[in-house]
Amino acid sequence: MNHFNRRAAIRIAVVCLSLTSVAAPIAWFEMRETAQERLVSFAIEESKRLLEHFEALSSPNSELATSKAYQAAETLTGGLFDIAKIYDRNGVMLAGSSTIDGRRADSELPPPTESVYDRVEYQNLNLRDQWAFRVFVPIHVGSQSEATIVGHFEGVRIIPEWQRKDLGDSALSAALIAGLAALLCGIAIYPLIVRLSAENEREAREVLDSHIMLMEALGRAIAKRDSDTGAHNYRVAWISARIGEEMGLHGGTMQSLIAGSLLHDVGKIGIADSILLKPAALSADELEIMRTHVALGEDIVSSSGWLGAAREVVAGHHEQWTGNGYPRRLAGQDIPLVARIFAIADVFDALSSQRPYKKALPFPEVMSILRMESGRHFDPDIFRVFERVADEISTHLQDASEQHAQRKRPAVTVFS
Repeated sequence: MNHFNRRAAIRIAVVCLSLTSVAAPIAWFEMRETAQERLVSFAIEESKRLLEHFEALSSPNSELATSKAYQAAETLTGGLFDIAKIYDRNGVMLAGSSTIDGRRADSELPPPTESVYDRVEYQNLNLRDQWAFRVFVPIHVGSQSEATIVGHFEGVRIIPEWQRKDLGDSALSAALIAGLAALLCGIAIYPLIVRLSAENEREAREVLDSHIMLMEALGRAIAKRDSDTGAHNYRVAWISARIGEEMGLHGGTMQSLIAGSLLHDVGKIGIADSILLKPAALSADELEIMRTHVALGEDIVSSSGWLGAAREVVAGHHEQWTGNGYPRRLAGQDIPLVARIFAIADVFDALSSQRPYKKALPFPEVMSILRMESGRHFDPDIFRVFERVADEISTHLQDASEQHAQRKRPAVTVFS
């Protein structure tokens, strides 16, 4: 399983777990609300029916009304309610009854928000480890069109443990079903995501390869103007990529490093042959003109979107760690990372390669010169990384032909 496939699988699993964790409280809330609404609706209807049956508070005789109120309260407790209280029109309690659980919970009940209730209301109550609801039902006397409120009923129901457990089990089942549904959807779409990813990566690879071939061609053209075979560009690209690989670089940073290595001297296209190909030493004025190839190169790659990845190397490959380079005299960490890597690769290849005007230096002598420049020309931390792979690089680049160097071109990571 590649990096993208593994990441897609992890994301699908995270979505499934997230849906499951979200579904549980939602299911619990919805089921609790549904159960509460059903219980409240039933409690209201039942309390109305019983109150009317006993004609509570309808008798003009206060003693008889109180007696009927007690009968109604006692009938309402033990079955549907754990606490039943009946109040007159002034909010004075006339009768009350409660179960054992109701008596324990009665002291924890908050006081009613109103003294007299002329409309049906209910409350959710959390009493220590118990869940309860309380209803207030007005008591009417007379026909529906001319009904008069003569008091109200207060009922409290403690939700038993078995019912709370049923709600929890139902919520868990709903959450598991939601999670399973999400998992099945994820399993169903995973092959499609992988296939689309493979197609996108293939297309991106084709585009990237075409860009690299164009950069290689441009780099070779510039190198041949400079009496080089073009192998230098491939070698420094491979050396730079090998250092970057050892440093753990990938993705866009590695692409920038390789593109910049192939095009580092692209600005020389704007330097006159009389200076670029001069066999003798350059004068001070000619040297200043030669140095403009950095700015020319930066302008060339910056004007093209897909060449822009090379800009940092092109603009910074002649800077030095101590700030004595050109053109901006950047120092230390101000020099882009890819330019600091390339600087080591460029000098290593220049010293190790045979040119028409010089012989290749032996590997130990090259390393001795480079060590003296660590901390002056080169980033010392990157140079230590280079030292770990220098022997391997030297061995692999013994054959300095362009064809061999091109075969050494490192693979570029399309997706990181």
